[in-house]
Amino acid sequence: MSQFAINIMFVGGSFLLYILIAIWAKAGSTKDFYVAGGGVHPVTNGMAIGADWMSAASFISMAGLIAAGGYANSTFLMGWTGGYVLLAMLLAPYLRKFGKFTVPEFIGDRFYSKNARLVAVLCLIVASVTYVIGQMAGAGVAFSRFLEVESTVGLMIAAVVVFIYAVLGGMKGITYTQVAQYCVLIIAYTIPAVFISMQLTGNPIPPLGLFSTHVDSGMPILDKLNQVITDLGFNEYTADIDNKLNMVLFTLSLMIGTAGLPHVIIRFFTVPKVADARWSAGWALVFIALLYLTAPAVASMARLNLMTTIYPDGTAAEPIQYDERPNWVREWEVTGLIQFTDKNEDGRIQLYNDVPAFQEQADARGWKGNELEVNRDILVLANPEIANLPGWVIGLIAAGGLAAALSTAAGLLLAISSAVSHDLIKGSINPAISEKGELLAARISMAVAIVVATYLGANPPGFAAQVVALAFGIAAASLFPALMMGIFSKRVNNTGAIAGMLTGLGFTLAYIFVYKGWLFIPGTNNLPDTPENWVLGISPLSIGAVGAIVNFAVAFIVSNATEEPPVEIQELVESVRYPRGSGQAQDH
Repeated sequence: MSQFAINIMFVGGSFLLYILIAIWAKAGSTKDFYVAGGGVHPVTNGMAIGADWMSAASFISMAGLIAAGGYANSTFLMGWTGGYVLLAMLLAPYLRKFGKFTVPEFIGDRFYSKNARLVAVLCLIVASVTYVIGQMAGAGVAFSRFLEVESTVGLMIAAVVVFIYAVLGGMKGITYTQVAQYCVLIIAYTIPAVFISMQLTGNPIPPLGLFSTHVDSGMPILDKLNQVITDLGFNEYTADIDNKLNMVLFTLSLMIGTAGLPHVIIRFFTVPKVADARWSAGWALVFIALLYLTAPAVASMARLNLMTTIYPDGTAAEPIQYDERPNWVREWEVTGLIQFTDKNEDGRIQLYNDVPAFQEQADARGWKGNELEVNRDILVLANPEIANLPGWVIGLIAAGGLAAALSTAAGLLLAISSAVSHDLIKGSINPAISEKGELLAARISMAVAIVVATYLGANPPGFAAQVVALAFGIAAASLFPALMMGIFSKRVNNTGAIAGMLTGLGFTLAYIFVYKGWLFIPGTNNLPDTPENWVLGISPLSIGAVGAIVNFAVAFIVSNATEEPPVEIQELVESVRYPRGSGQAQDH
């Protein structure tokens, strides 16, 4: 059986399962659509949260970024994991106690203002659409390779699949689909990692293999990797980071952005009571840890496998002939995500760090520039092929990568659609809308969001994990402070909250757009996105932490300069902080 046929069998079989689940769990009411009826078991919800959380950024892109940057990019792991602890401890149980469908609904009621609710809708849509761009880009990468089509075609296929099962099932369908997707993605991620760890280190447990001995050289595997890449002008894989300020701000941005992401928060509204929200968070951390403990090993082993593929003897002396390139390179070249240019016309592949500091050594070897461009998002998906694993493992990781991308895309699209239909249309424009009309509006807004995300996903402002980091920064600067102040401060009023959200969002978006392009449109950036152009060395990926500080400061200053919130609102804040029991999620 050909590899293409195996891929179709795994991907097609998993997708058929997802769609059948969506049909079985079709939402028949707004409560089903928004909160899956409010009766999801904590273990089920924890697994669904895990799938919702471990997106294309986690499955496809995070290991690729760590593989490319080494220790410097371990901030993705630290920020996302730490953020989940914040979410579980500081937000989830209190928001469940409040008992509403959506994040903007909480903000609107807590700050006793329709305008606050509308501003929260704006913040939610901007953060979620940015996040969906990364998911669609990741799904496009996976589809393009495993269906052997161009990446743009793969992106269009991904959009159609998401539309079918997300629009049909709502939260009820998405919840049970995500349980299936978690099972697929975690099996797909760990099985290839076990195979590759055994090949390279003889240790079947990837996290332990990362600190084991490289079988062929007898060296610790990280020392071997450092030796190979430093000989080609790259920094050591385990090298420390000079810009500690940016590292701290980036980690903080990911942490508080995680705690402010609406598509994760709404999952805690699906359980029967407050205690179940806490248990859901605990189970989710367990399920997430299975992948996050494995990712650093996958990253380092993928980087070593890639380098030793191009330089089989482990040194820079003799790169392979282009005509003798392995089949996996040929297959990925079809997608355009690997590109070779023979700059010195010697018929060999020179892969190295083409920087001024390495120029003298490159000239001595007759090299005229780096000749192989490898998209970082492909490393995890290509890893089984690089390591010559069986065809069924390649098919399995194809299904897993797509499950990761599409599960999170569906959750984000639900957050967007509920914000538009429930908070914007029902909450402000047409409060008398029927339940049937609200469901229709939710599905239409979800379809529009898919179209926008697909269009922008064709030219994303970075790799999947980088785009997702931008979304986290936006959520950190806009929604997280409002949620925290809404729960823990009786003094912050509606005027302060609105001013804080708008200032934090505006500041953060302006900084990002200066470097990434206005509205993420390619070519519209004012400055190149390079460290020497960043203000105080702060990356656009890290600015969300600064935006959050601005949000908090503005909200407190404005609130203290204006009237206190009404007594009943202060009493509401007091009651929410003691999460003993809760009502059903309410439709207002």
